[in-house]
Amino acid sequence: MNIRHLEHLLAVAETGSFSRAAERAHITQSALSRSIQALEEDLGGRLVDRIGKRNELTALGQDVVARARSVVRGADELRRNAMLFRQGDGGTIRVGLGSGPGAMLMTPLLCHVAAYHRGVRVEISRGSTELLRVQLRSRELEALVVDGRRIAPAPDLRIEPLGEMRTGFVCRADHPLAARRTVSLEDVLEHPVATTPLSDEVARLLVEQYGSRADPNEMATLRCEDVTSLVETVSRTQAVFLGIVTAAREQIAAGTLVELRLRPAMQATARFAYVTLAGRTEAPVMRLFRSFVTQRLRD
Repeated sequence: MNIRHLEHLLAVAETGSFSRAAERAHITQSALSRSIQALEEDLGGRLVDRIGKRNELTALGQDVVARARSVVRGADELRRNAMLFRQGDGGTIRVGLGSGPGAMLMTPLLCHVAAYHRGVRVEISRGSTELLRVQLRSRELEALVVDGRRIAPAPDLRIEPLGEMRTGFVCRADHPLAARRTVSLEDVLEHPVATTPLSDEVARLLVEQYGSRADPNEMATLRCEDVTSLVETVSRTQAVFLGIVTAAREQIAAGTLVELRLRPAMQATARFAYVTLAGRTEAPVMRLFRSFVTQRLRD
């Protein structure tokens, strides 16, 4: 018995077909059949019953498959650790970024790696927290940086808080509200409000502080996952951005956007998290990414 035999059995169990399993394993169907037969001979019992055009696991087969998954995962992790050891300071940063982190990290990360780490590759996925979590679990990604309030704790996830960042309302420097010393929520709601999908906890905090009109489901008129697009829209229109003030820091520093002084001052904050698979060895190159994230996600 070897790891390949177990991988072939798992392929048959997951596809329900010798032909599809052989295609997945990149071998011929006859070679797959011989592999399964060798495993059956080694274990002393039949693992798969062929019933017409269908293939079903026997009771022994079901037990072997349940145990084989952990064995194969362990072998994959062993191969991966050896690869990481060989890579040294090279390798690929495969990460998923939520809406806020994406606006603050993506371009600076690409520039940083291009300038200082020529041996490193970067692959970034953007999307909803739910989609990124699926990609992490399927091992397409090494880590996520997302809204900590929008990811539920789970035994297979390591969720590390990255701190909190101030949120507020931002508009164009020549916006009618920009000249006022303070503004109320009612003043803001006279204009389109642009924001990302907000967690239930943030929505609750806003409603507690400002009343029912602050419910993001009612208040937001422009909503998407891409903060960069929202900030760009605000810079071209009379819309007001609700979100992490730091996401617009370059435009604020340039004087094209300004932060509004809301009364009373907003208490809700953005809370980010660094998410990885529990028990998975961190690639050396990911230490570079983790350090970069820690430095950038600050007010």
